[in-house]
Parts: sequence; structure tokens; C-alpha cells
Amino acid sequence: MALPPLVEPAAELTKEEVARYSRHLIIPDVGVDGQKRLKNAKVLVVGAGGLGSPALLYLAAAGVGTLGVVDFDVVDESNLQRQVIHGQSDIGKPKAESARDSVAEINPFVKVVLHQTHLNSENALDIFRDYDLILDGTDNFATRYLVNDAAVLLGKPYVWGSIFRFEGQVSVFWEDAPNGQGLNYRDLYPEPPPPGMVPSCAEGGVLGVLCASIGSVMVTEAIKLLTGIGDPLLGRLMVYDALDMSYRTIKIRKDPESPKITELIDYEAFCGVVSDDAQQAAAGNTITPLELKQKQDSGEDFLLVDVREPHEYEIVKIPGSVLIPKDRILSGEAFAELPQDKQVVLHCKSGARSAEALAVLHQAGFKDAVHVGGGVLAWAREVDPSLPTY
Repeated sequence: MALPPLVEPAAELTKEEVARYSRHLIIPDVGVDGQKRLKNAKVLVVGAGGLGSPALLYLAAAGVGTLGVVDFDVVDESNLQRQVIHGQSDIGKPKAESARDSVAEINPFVKVVLHQTHLNSENALDIFRDYDLILDGTDNFATRYLVNDAAVLLGKPYVWGSIFRFEGQVSVFWEDAPNGQGLNYRDLYPEPPPPGMVPSCAEGGVLGVLCASIGSVMVTEAIKLLTGIGDPLLGRLMVYDALDMSYRTIKIRKDPESPKITELIDYEAFCGVVSDDAQQAAAGNTITPLELKQKQDSGEDFLLVDVREPHEYEIVKIPGSVLIPKDRILSGEAFAELPQDKQVVLHCKSGARSAEALAVLHQAGFKDAVHVGGGVLAWAREVDPSLPTY
């Protein structure tokens, strides 16, 4: 069912705006009134990455009057495969500034407000307060729960999207929805998954064009909410599978066990980016890439184990390493392949997965095992810059 328009219409459209938005104006459901509402709308996009890129471009093209951008990262070459708001000349530039410049090229009538900061419990409410609608395009659970809880506390609706490899998800959450069917992210995911259970896009990858597919659906939902047309995905989860080219919708129901959100919390601790066991195992048992190089150069006898996946191993590897994926260590299957008479040194891409595997090895009796902080990325940065990174 359609909801009332989220914003009031602006006073007028200029001659130039009428010409620009003419294809909207001749749609009866949008019309002049709907376009005036878009002009008067203030939308905050959290993250100018894979989902934020198409979302910002199409929100700007649609004529949303004010766009806020929350992002503190800089453009990296690996971003360009999917983050289409950035270009080659933007490498090394703050993503928020790059996004602002691209929006200006798309639509000079749009005002862009930059929030170049790490979104956290101290600043989220202040940043969100001035916007009508939030779009969450982040790729980590801590920020997703933070966005949700801040939106709930402020009574704001938000559009959520998620992508991984060939699959994407989109929904609309609004605890205070006027139709009385309000839901929030915790009704879908009451608790975050255990640390390391769900890989990020940086670990598992994502088909670049999937960002456009999901980002455009998110913008469609935003336009529907702002103008009061159509049936938004409130209470429904849309799941898209690019390999099957299938869309399916799953009904979301209010979780009666969900506790009332009364304040913002420490979301890094809540989501446990790395488990307590992994943190304890890594404490005092972490070596640097340079220390690993010294061990190799001195001829020390040890086994260097890469716990990433085979397709990652094909991209780049540390010389002398053997591949034993993390899951085989966590299940105990690989224990028989590990030596009892010499030290085991683990590494992964950045250090999180190897810390999880290290905790399991310590529990299994490999007490002198260590892992490489920063993983193969740190090795490429500090020891052999000629190696590719991903």
C-alpha cells in the first residue's frame, strides 16, 4: 500500500528544471507535484562505495534537492570495478569529494552536503537529524545496526541494501511508519552473525554490475517514499540472484522478542568484528611482515600457511606459503597436515581470518603458532611492493 508523501512540495520548478525533468513530469503518478517533492527532499546516503555510487548518481539525476554523503575513505584503484561515481583521476581523492564533483556534473541544481567522518554512536543522531530519508549502502554489520538504531530513535525511514558476489537484497525499514506496519533491521536480523561467519565484499568479492542493479532498486524505493507513490518494500525483503536472473520477495514480520531501542551502543563490540578468542590468541602471538621476512632470510624452519580461499591464492601469495583454507582448520580437518615439530605461521588477506584460525590451533595444542598481522596486503605494502593487491 502507498504511504503518504514523505516531504512537502517545493514552491515551484524553474523553467530549466521543467526542461530537465520533463520525462518525470509527463508521468501522471509523478507529475509536477512529485517533482516538487523531490526538489524539496533531503536524502542522506551512508557510504559512497558500491551501492552509494549508483544511488547518488540516480538520486541526483532524479532531482533530489539535497544529498548528504557520509564517507571518510579515499578512492582506491580496486574501487573502480564497481564504484562508478569515481574515475581514474579520483584515485587517492576522498570519496565524498569525488562523489560531490560527479553529482555536480549530473545535476548542478542539487546541493551536496559532505560528512567526511567515521559514522559512530557519538555523531550519527546529529548527522541524521536534518534529513528526510536515509539510504544505507554500507558493507559491515556494525554500521548497519548503527544506522538502524539511529533511524529508529529519530523516527526516520531508511532504505537498506546489501550485496555479495551475485546476490543482492533490498528492504525499507521505518519503525514509525504511518500505516502501523513499522519494522526495523533487527526484525530481519535480530543479532549479527558470529565474527568471520559472513565474509565482506573485500573478502568474498562482488560482481560489479550488481551494485547498479541493487542501487537502482534502492533509489526507486526512495523516490516512492518521497513522493508517496507505489507500494514500498516496507515489511518485505527483495532478494535478487543475478546468476538465475530471479527476483523474489520475502515477507518480514515484527519480531516480538526484539528489545526496544532506547540508545546507541558500541556497535563494534556488539558485532564482534573479531571474536574474543581470536583477539586473545593474537595478543602476543602476532608477527609483522618484516619479522616474517627475517625468519625466512635466516633459514628458520617453520610452516607458512595461507588460510585464504584458492581463488585468492591465485591472485597473490607470499613466497613459501602453502594453502590450507580457514574452514579446514576450523573444522579440524587440516590438523593432520600440520607439523608438531616446528612452528606454524598463519596469514590471510588482512589478519582477521588468520586470527580466527590461530585461536583454533592454540586450542588444538599448537601452542607456538603465530599469525602475520595485516596479512598478504601488509606483506605487499611493507616487503614486496611489486606484488598485486586486491
